[in-house]
Amino acid sequence: MFKRALFALALGGLTLTQAATALAQSYPTRPIRIVVPYAAGGGTDVVARALGERLSKRLGQPVIVDNKAGASGIIGTDMVAKAAPDGHTLLVTLTQSVLTNQFLYAKLPYDPRKDLTLISVIADAPLVLAVPPSLPVRSVRELADYGRAHPGKVTYGSWGVGSYPHLTGAYFSRDNGGDMVHAPYKGEAPMLQDLLGGQLQFAVASVLSARPHIEAGKLRPLAVTGTQRAAALPDVPTFAEAGMDDGVYKTLGWIGLLAPAGTPPAIVARLDEVLRAEVRTPEMQARFAALALRPIAGTPAQAQALYARDWPILKMLVADSGARLE
Repeated sequence: MFKRALFALALGGLTLTQAATALAQSYPTRPIRIVVPYAAGGGTDVVARALGERLSKRLGQPVIVDNKAGASGIIGTDMVAKAAPDGHTLLVTLTQSVLTNQFLYAKLPYDPRKDLTLISVIADAPLVLAVPPSLPVRSVRELADYGRAHPGKVTYGSWGVGSYPHLTGAYFSRDNGGDMVHAPYKGEAPMLQDLLGGQLQFAVASVLSARPHIEAGKLRPLAVTGTQRAAALPDVPTFAEAGMDDGVYKTLGWIGLLAPAGTPPAIVARLDEVLRAEVRTPEMQARFAALALRPIAGTPAQAQALYARDWPILKMLVADSGARLE
């Protein structure tokens, strides 16, 4: 009797394994839609389209990138959160829509931790704290000292309330007692224009956008976020190397691949497998480098561990900044 029960359990386990294998091998059975919750042409969109093209060849089905911009990524993210969990609707998005927004908004139509499955952190991107050359500082320590010596007269920019540059700038001000003033812009381009013109004393900007101005001598870089130097700015120290060894400055924004919660593990594993293979190709490595992104494409477990690590940091940063959106 006992042996028969053990045999039945083993047979049941074997059947489930075979079913999962068959599901992974048959997937996908129709075109895949990758939703990008931001406008076409941005870095997230470029990454999604590059990956979509490559995944289509590997999976044998068309991959369609669908831009559903609006409400700081909420509209497109919500669409995927409510989609059928069969691996045919996926999300490629930024940290903002699946992590930061839950602290910025009093109410979201989805719970990213319950309604979505994080398959991979595809890549991350360091940011650079830069000042105009006219400002008499050459390190983040000197900038902190300058802020304390000129309370209320140092203005930093961001590309919007609740954005990572805003949160980092607010933390830098509070942490160093500088009483610095936040100036939000509708996008990074106008922020950089005012930084170049000297209307701002500093800003935390994307390496991709700031690098041409740095190379032209129109901006002075002081430090980059993250735990290692940016490949595109190898001579610029990290915040830790510059004397500010704080976990906040080690946190990076990232681009992730997600699926609706409940997506079968076999499909998640298949997507993880093909994604990691593609990100390692020289072509994709070159595309990431051109966007000043650092390719990662770790396992789902590694991605979820990173999310869990960043969660309390972003929650604290939003609370400290006082940012709130409706």
